[in-house]
Amino acid sequence: MNQASFNQSLLSFLDDSPTPFHAVATMKRDLLAEGYEQLDEQQEWVISEGGKYFVTRNDSSIIAFTTPTLDFAHQGFRMIGAHTDSPCLKLKPNAHVERFGYHQLGVEVYGGVLLHTWLDRDLSIAGRVTFKTESGELKSRLIDFKDPIALVPNLAIHLSRGVNAEGFKVNPQEEILPVLCGAEHTFELEALLKEQIIRQNSDVTVESVLSFELSLYDVQKAAITGLHGDYISAARLDNLLSCYVGMQALLNADASRPTLLICTDHEEVGSQSSCGANGPFLEDVLRRLTPVPEQYTQTVQHSMLISADNAHALHPNYAAKHDQLHAPLINQGAVIKVNNNQRYATNSETAAVYKDIANSLELPAQTFVVRSDMACGSTIGPITSGEIGVATLDIGLPTFGMHSIRELAGSVDAFNLYKILVAFTEREHLITA
Repeated sequence: MNQASFNQSLLSFLDDSPTPFHAVATMKRDLLAEGYEQLDEQQEWVISEGGKYFVTRNDSSIIAFTTPTLDFAHQGFRMIGAHTDSPCLKLKPNAHVERFGYHQLGVEVYGGVLLHTWLDRDLSIAGRVTFKTESGELKSRLIDFKDPIALVPNLAIHLSRGVNAEGFKVNPQEEILPVLCGAEHTFELEALLKEQIIRQNSDVTVESVLSFELSLYDVQKAAITGLHGDYISAARLDNLLSCYVGMQALLNADASRPTLLICTDHEEVGSQSSCGANGPFLEDVLRRLTPVPEQYTQTVQHSMLISADNAHALHPNYAAKHDQLHAPLINQGAVIKVNNNQRYATNSETAAVYKDIANSLELPAQTFVVRSDMACGSTIGPITSGEIGVATLDIGLPTFGMHSIRELAGSVDAFNLYKILVAFTEREHLITA
């Protein structure tokens, strides 16, 4: 795989994954195409040497792994972690709002959204809907309207003269409600959802829609941009970019060493859920693979996790927001994230492993430390490390506009991180005593 084909496939993955549910469905499709077997948490597992498997939880988190050997206690796993969710606007349960002759959608802000970036964008709706069939069964299906059907219009400057001087302020309860375009007459949200379920799923009948988890998203396609095609411009780069890179590394991993990819939901809101990094998903899988307690501990201690999540690139218009000695540049290498207050899980040993791999491939690596007078974000790294005790490195690709509706990262960085992660799966020894 070369950089051009890698990045084109990345664009397709981003476009096919407007929600965590769709991201997991896309990964499932690609894993099945590569011969991976799907496991069911409700059933007994039969794991064979030389196997390739994956399991999902809540349809929004996924763990995939290879078993070239069943001696996990001495081999451990080379683990890669990311998250499937991104900041967005989610529909409230009673979402239909009718005001002044317009039909609108009541939304809840999910995660740390840069709200002003959602104005004047062509928006669609996607997610999971749960319904009752005509035979009385409860089923869930994914839907995606794909077409632009909603918009959050800006207020004209003539009615908000001070906006450029005073800055943009928005009340998310009153001022961020999308207008459903073309629904100015009779409209019922349940009827619209029912029609969409049937349109996309000819195998089901729908008596009534019972509930849904639906998100708005920008329909503008992901793109390679820049004078020399050096940038990736897209929605949800944080953190579907890492999901894609991690999956490609897994699919091309060393065939002789156990490798595991985990992509979990709800990172943007703290990971505290049954399918989040602060839940039991990874531990449940590892304990099923190593049911003997002593072997489980040995497996974890022979393993290492690389937690991949986007990093803040130095913004040339806001350079003062960075520690000048730890200010990553786009396309100058993935970023090792360090925080001595344990907001990142990197330590000197895990950082050394990554640097040694990068050096061996003659690829660059950068380091990010937040300014000492600013608060630091966090990732699934310290959460996972704290949950199961695995040695962890936090890294990320430098990005502009993180948590905007459209973010910008480096096309060179993405492919180089993929090469480093593949080499990580081939690593025989981590740190020797």
